[in-house]
Amino acid sequence: MNKFELTEENYYSSEASQHYMSVSLFKDFMQCEAAALATMKGEWQREETTALSVGNYVHSYFESKEAHQKFIADKGSALMTKPNKKEPYGHLKSDFKTADAMINALKDETVFKALYEPGQKEVIVTGDIYGYKWKGKIDSLNLDQLYFCDLKTVDDIHKKHWSSTYNKYDNFIADRGYYMQMAVYIELIKQTFGVGCQPFIFAVSKQTPPDKEAIDFNGDQDAIYMEDAMRMIEENQEHIQRVMSGEEEPTRCEHCEYCRLTKKIELPIHASDIEIY
Repeated sequence: MNKFELTEENYYSSEASQHYMSVSLFKDFMQCEAAALATMKGEWQREETTALSVGNYVHSYFESKEAHQKFIADKGSALMTKPNKKEPYGHLKSDFKTADAMINALKDETVFKALYEPGQKEVIVTGDIYGYKWKGKIDSLNLDQLYFCDLKTVDDIHKKHWSSTYNKYDNFIADRGYYMQMAVYIELIKQTFGVGCQPFIFAVSKQTPPDKEAIDFNGDQDAIYMEDAMRMIEENQEHIQRVMSGEEEPTRCEHCEYCRLTKKIELPIHASDIEIY
C-alpha cells in the first residue's frame, strides 16, 4: 500500500479517514457504526445542515479574509434568499445574518482578540493514540504561549443536556464530546510539536443577541471528564478499527438518517414493542 500523506487538501477526504482516526469519526462510530463506516468509505454523506453552514461561516471569518471570501464564493446562492422583483439578487438569509451577529459579538472582545487572534490557524496535528494513528485540526494554536483555542457555535451556551453516562443533566461541552476533543488535541499537539498546551474554547450562541463565553479546562471535574473520554477511546477503539477493516460487521442503530434510508422491513413487530428514544 502506498504511503498516505495527510495534507490540507485531503484532510477531510474519505481516504484520510481510512488512514487516520479523528474525534468526529470516533464519535460517529459510537453513535452508529453502520452510518460511520458508510461515511468513511465515501458511500454515503449527510447533507450539510444550516447549523453546520453557519458554524463554518463563522469559523472561516476568524481563519482569514481569504478563507471567508472563499466560503462565501463556494456557497454562493445558498447563502441568499431567492431573487424577486424588489430584490433581484435576493438578500442574506436570516441564519447568516445571525452568523454575522455572532461574528460581531466576538471580534471586538478583548479576551478573544488576545487569545484567539495571535495563534496559527487550522494547524494539522497527528499522532498515535493507543496504537492507532489519529489526526486533528487546531482552530488557533499558539506554540509560543503554549495554548490552543477552539471556536464553537451553539444554540444556547447554558442549555441543559441529559447525560445517560452520568445520569444527570450536563452542559454542551459534555454533550457534544468536547472533553474528548480537547484531551485528544492536547496529546496530538504534544506528539507533533513536543510541548504541552492548555486548551480554551470560545463559544458563541445563535441567540438574539448572541451570548459568548471563554472556557478553560482547569477544573477538577474537567480533568475527570477528559480522563473518562480517553478511557472511552481506549476501550472502544480496537473494536472500531476491526469494523473499519472489515473484520467485524458494523452495528446499526436503526434510528439515524442512514439507518432509516437503508432500512428493510422484515417481519411485523408487536405494537407494544415499538422502541422509543
